[in-house]
Amino acid sequence: MGKKTKVAFAIAAAGAAAWAGSKVLSKPQKRPNKEALQYEHPIILAHRGGSQIAPENSMIAFKKSAELGVHGFEIDIRLTKDEEIIVFHDEFIDRTTDGTGRVSDMTLSELKTFDLGYQFISSQQDYEYRGQGETVVTLRELFEEFPQMLINIDMKDSPETYEGSLIPSKLWRLIEELSAQNRVVVTSFYDEQIDRFNLYAQNTVALGAGENEVRKAYSAYTSQFGHLYHPRADVVQIPVKSGVFPLDGEGFIKFLSNLNVPAHYWTINDSYTMERLLLAGAKGIITDRPDIAVTLLAEKNA
Repeated sequence: MGKKTKVAFAIAAAGAAAWAGSKVLSKPQKRPNKEALQYEHPIILAHRGGSQIAPENSMIAFKKSAELGVHGFEIDIRLTKDEEIIVFHDEFIDRTTDGTGRVSDMTLSELKTFDLGYQFISSQQDYEYRGQGETVVTLRELFEEFPQMLINIDMKDSPETYEGSLIPSKLWRLIEELSAQNRVVVTSFYDEQIDRFNLYAQNTVALGAGENEVRKAYSAYTSQFGHLYHPRADVVQIPVKSGVFPLDGEGFIKFLSNLNVPAHYWTINDSYTMERLLLAGAKGIITDRPDIAVTLLAEKNA
């Protein structure tokens, strides 16, 4: 046996020993149960209220989706100039209203003057919601209008901004005031924002996974050291694919499920993909088409 071969065998043996040792020293740690995530069947969350059936993040969209029978809503929040939390995705209001400008540069009363239905084009290719009184919705209004709904909240403001520095604490205070701890999931693209929020919530609220946490989970799954992964989130909300990496495989879903971390997928708007994901073990579908999703789920549970 040559010297290089001996070295290769030694490295392999050391790696195997390290793996075996880590299996002994580190056991998988399941996330504790959160009441918001206790449900018998997979759930449907209306993305931005159901943005293909009515203007996104409008009260009419939330009401329509609730009437269809969704389990809850997946929403984004931002902070206004006067530090009110509104249900809104974009940094600017231009795409979805008849106004222009940055959300954080306007007060709530100013934002309420704009028509949230102005840009929405219905399936009949008309502007049926223009001038119908749809304006921006505050998170408080949403909580109070739908006291039984699960609400998945994504903090959009960057932690580097003034608004982003305030929103974790303001969100927690509102959740605490309304005793909504057991019917929300709080998440963000920014892991730092989730950590900031949890400094106040102290694990009393279900937490979604930020971008880095999802990356850690997938890396752990694809390595031989998955047993070393200890999740810091109670649920993951993910697309079917991130770059070249597929996130919708049955193996990955099962890996998360074994850690008591359900997988919810966005933004799924066709019945074929919905059914495929549910068969693979997905616990939630986040969709712009709650009408399609609710019908499919009802058929599967019949």
